[in-house]
Amino acid sequence: MLNKSIKFLIENKLVALLLLSLFVCWGIISTPFNWDTGILTSNPVAVDAIPDIGENQQIVFSKWAGRSPQDIEDQITYPLTTTLLGIPGVKTIRSSSMFGFSSIYIIFEEDVEFYWTRSRILEKINSLPSGLLPDGVNPTLGPDATGLGQIYWYTLEGRDKDGNVTGGWDLQELRSIQDYYVKYGLASAGGVSEVASIGGYVQEYQIDVEPEKMRQYGIGLGDVVKAVKGSNQDIGVQTLEMNQAEYLVRGLGYVKSISDLEDAVVTSKDYTSIHIKDIANVHLGPQTRRGILDKEGAEVVGGVVVARYGANPLEVITNVKEQIVEISSGLPSKVLKDGRTSQLTIVPFYDRTELIQETLHTLSEALTLEILITILVIIVMVFNLRASILISGLLPVAVLMVFIAMKLFNVDANIVALSGIAIAIGTMVDVGVILAENMIRHLEDEKLRFQENGVEYTTNEIIYNATAEVSGAILTAVLTTIISFLPVFTMIGAEGKLFRPLAFTKTMALTASLVIALFLIPPIAAFLFRKRSLKTATKFVINGLLIILGCIAIFYGYWLGLLLIAFGAVAFLKIRSFISSKQENLISIILSTLAIVILLAEYWRPLGFDRSIIMNLIFVSIICFGLLGVFTVFKKYYDQILRWALEHRLLFLTIPTVVLILGVLIMRNTGKEFMPALNEGSFLLMPTSLPHAGVEENKRVLQQLDMAVASIPEIETVVGKSGRTESALDPAPLSMYENMIQYKSEYMRNNNGERQRYKVNDDGLFVLNNDKYIINPNNDINDDAIYEASKLKTTATNRDLIADDDGEYYRNWRPEINSPDDIWNEIVKVTKFPGVTSAPKLQPIETRLVMLQTGMRAPMGIKVKGPDLKIIEDFGLQLETILKEVNGVKKQAVFADRIVGKPYLLIDIKRKQLARYGLTIMDVQEVLQVAVGGMYLTQTVEGRERYGVRVRYPRELRSNPEDLKNIYVPIKNGTQVPVGDLVDIRYEQGPQVIKSEDTFLIGYVLFDKLDGFAEVNVVESAQARIEQKIENGSLIVPQGVSYRFTGTYENQLRAEKTLSIVVPMALLIIFLILYFQFKSVATSLMVFTGISVAFAGGFIMIWLYGQDWFFNFSLFGENLRTLFNMKTINLSVAVWVGFIALFGIATDDGVVMATYLTQTFDRENPTDKRGIRLATLEAAGKRIRPCLMTTVTTILALLPVLTSTGKGSDIMIPMAIPIFGGMIIDITSYFLVPVLYSWKKEYELKKVYK
Repeated sequence: MLNKSIKFLIENKLVALLLLSLFVCWGIISTPFNWDTGILTSNPVAVDAIPDIGENQQIVFSKWAGRSPQDIEDQITYPLTTTLLGIPGVKTIRSSSMFGFSSIYIIFEEDVEFYWTRSRILEKINSLPSGLLPDGVNPTLGPDATGLGQIYWYTLEGRDKDGNVTGGWDLQELRSIQDYYVKYGLASAGGVSEVASIGGYVQEYQIDVEPEKMRQYGIGLGDVVKAVKGSNQDIGVQTLEMNQAEYLVRGLGYVKSISDLEDAVVTSKDYTSIHIKDIANVHLGPQTRRGILDKEGAEVVGGVVVARYGANPLEVITNVKEQIVEISSGLPSKVLKDGRTSQLTIVPFYDRTELIQETLHTLSEALTLEILITILVIIVMVFNLRASILISGLLPVAVLMVFIAMKLFNVDANIVALSGIAIAIGTMVDVGVILAENMIRHLEDEKLRFQENGVEYTTNEIIYNATAEVSGAILTAVLTTIISFLPVFTMIGAEGKLFRPLAFTKTMALTASLVIALFLIPPIAAFLFRKRSLKTATKFVINGLLIILGCIAIFYGYWLGLLLIAFGAVAFLKIRSFISSKQENLISIILSTLAIVILLAEYWRPLGFDRSIIMNLIFVSIICFGLLGVFTVFKKYYDQILRWALEHRLLFLTIPTVVLILGVLIMRNTGKEFMPALNEGSFLLMPTSLPHAGVEENKRVLQQLDMAVASIPEIETVVGKSGRTESALDPAPLSMYENMIQYKSEYMRNNNGERQRYKVNDDGLFVLNNDKYIINPNNDINDDAIYEASKLKTTATNRDLIADDDGEYYRNWRPEINSPDDIWNEIVKVTKFPGVTSAPKLQPIETRLVMLQTGMRAPMGIKVKGPDLKIIEDFGLQLETILKEVNGVKKQAVFADRIVGKPYLLIDIKRKQLARYGLTIMDVQEVLQVAVGGMYLTQTVEGRERYGVRVRYPRELRSNPEDLKNIYVPIKNGTQVPVGDLVDIRYEQGPQVIKSEDTFLIGYVLFDKLDGFAEVNVVESAQARIEQKIENGSLIVPQGVSYRFTGTYENQLRAEKTLSIVVPMALLIIFLILYFQFKSVATSLMVFTGISVAFAGGFIMIWLYGQDWFFNFSLFGENLRTLFNMKTINLSVAVWVGFIALFGIATDDGVVMATYLTQTFDRENPTDKRGIRLATLEAAGKRIRPCLMTTVTTILALLPVLTSTGKGSDIMIPMAIPIFGGMIIDITSYFLVPVLYSWKKEYELKKVYK
């Protein structure tokens, strides 16, 4: 069936062409790279930076204004948690009880559908038994989003026409615009779940009563409450008909201004009214707030846009930006005192678009460079331009087919998913190389071109015979690679969400390459390789058009037009018989090779963008042609080396044996971690203040932090948040800071986010568009250059610089800053303030994921459960001291929760005193509530805006405990008694936040690892240290207290358990496939040896990467360890995925070699030892070229990945290292399989003659 399909397409090339066109067009439509063809519509796959690996969770949020965390925990959180635990599919429930609200996080099993969980929770909430919760408390379900849904943060700022900040707007004014205009405008954008506000002041009407006047008039607080509520009411009185017209009748009575409240009548006696203004001061003021937003030292108002679950983040951000453009015209403006017009503007400070686009750019660049290197290798090693085009064309079409599959199966495009394509390049090329090389052999070999009767095969028949000969081997090789990735599909939890998309894309890439190789390449090859005789005139026309196209390309600035002109000129020389066909082919190959190397130097830039194109060209040439030269020499002497290996089998076999032993030893001593961190291009500084700090103190510290960070030259912008946004997704106390830090890219970029060259004068100074100059410390400046101080600047943006393709790249970082880690160290230096804790190095997305998975704000920690908050805190403090002693733990990042540290004023009511005055508990509590915190009475309706009305005592009458004692409580005889006679007021420390998990009280001890240490190793060291302390009696675990280490490392442990089962199963399935191919256990085991050796080679490369001496020298002034990102590599899930990919590639070469060995021995059937070895040499010699091409392509194609420094490279590099090292060592399998096969045949021969 397979061969019949191949034959049909070879004979019906139009069908193959239509299929090719379909795949290309559909792929372009589905590509995530936003290609604008102008013809095809775009329907791209969903795009994000990394997969959403957060827990499957829902949030139940409840407000109870003014209540302490203990009240919230006892009366809301605990009863709700016990009720919600009964929902099917619930894995665990975490909760936080804070001042005024409760947040309950319900984590479901991964296989439970997201929106089904919401319906079941709503069902539970709607059927709560009466009396379970206090009156007025209504639990609500949080937004249908995850923690990663926070995709766009912004502030509202006044800007002039040039975009400069003007100010001139009050915070309550900005907050009203945000709450009632911007928020709803952005919420209407497609894919938005909610828009939450933060910062500024929420305006309200405040009635500050004067108790002395109230006492004189005999008015109580209850009278004021009744008067206010009765003064804010509209009514509808149906309709009235007059003169056959119907009028709708409204009774207007809503409060519209302060005077409306002031004129409200409290009481009336003898026709004399007492108004509110007679006993109180009415004014507009701010509500109590639990969230502050600050931008570089100035308080601001802003919001966060949250994407809906399952929405395409990039598409949602695009929709939001379109909505911003639409509503911006309606934003107000005002004329300032200095005459400038201040236009209110929405200014983003966190936009995930840049991270997504840079991540996609890193990957598209890696894919492009891999394809270019593949073409280079094929051209040089096949030495056939048409065959090179044939094989190289497979890659882009296969990639487009992967995008089609991703769209059909709803797989998001992100750095991990698309990395599956990058690491599949070697195997994809392998398929085309094997096929094309066999086609060339059939076309050139006289024996294979003619039938037994001497009649020459047609081109179609030759191509079919060549394809049919290796189709079985290709199918087996690809199947084994696909099977090798089955373990990744079985992963669960965070690691499953992270790498299943990668397994899908790699599987689809291999499937696509198989389809193209077997069904599209043969008919195209039959067309390309067919014998054709064109008339001389036709050749002149074709090549003339080629030269004209080249000239047009050069005119439009594409230097590749020179290549077209050169091809046309060479063809003219051939037509005029100045050169032979071989010379034409050689010159064309040299031209193509030169063009590819120049392209690689231009787009790869391994030495950096600050080096000239010539230097990069030389470096790229040395690497590419050096490796190609080594492998060419290897191919030349392969026969001799193999002869030696066959004659000295045991000596040769010691080499792979030693390699295998070394690999196993290194594996056992390699550190472990879950995943390397993704460089997001921003930091999240999350220190905390002391629990007793109030709103103003937290605001002061927050502003100091922002100003300190903003003073660092590499920082683009910093916006700090204290407390929470108005969202269930953000249950943060006031003492928790989140400083969102955006640092500048290393090199200045243009408005499209691409690196741009800028104009430089002869003295080395960058020229600005206002005829001034800027000194960049990274540039060499002439010593004799003299400029006036007024002509020089020290900072600039891309708007100030002049773009110039012949200029230089502008480096934003100082010379001593070489990586984001250096920037973080600068941040740590300037943010050491008294009363502020240190913070681990975090990034926005990374932090959200950690907090979703563990409930903590650090990648590692200890959960302490216990019966009492004070006991939990004390034990946590002891653990904090011990953790600081552990090797590998970053001391400054260790922090135990200070749970019981919030100052409380407890007002104990004397019941006997109440009885004496005939009062109830409620009488006193209501007075205290109104006098101190204020009572929310009603809400005004002013158009679409709503503002609360609150009554309370003036601040000066309630600022300390003595003032509270002087608050008066009315009694029945009309007199009043001071609160001091009715209560005792005392100070006590209590919790700021009460955290629990499955109803058990919990506290956290956070810590982080030092650079160069592995997560799992650090945790194991900490566990051992604590156990040692417990055993020797220096640490006593209190009764009822338990502790457990938690963090992202748990994902690694779970992944290891899964892989320890499924990897052997996958290897067994691969072995069975090999057995069905070769029908021999021995041959299958021989192929398997290649996997073992490659496996060991991967671990040797990981070990070498961690050795300071390895590649620690400079070439062209660039240290090679820095160039190839060499550092300690821990054994993470990413590394294991790289090994799994390596298994497939290593198997491919073994399958190809063993297949041809089997075919040769079946044909030759040697009967003596010498014949066996000659047959082995013949078979291996004919298959070494495609095997070597696979190895060279894989190794060279991974070099751009290994040198990559863009967003996403942090994940790609660990996957590439084992493949790179394994394929280098896998060269031994080119001898191992033939040697073992020959040994087996010699052993069988010996048994026959015995």
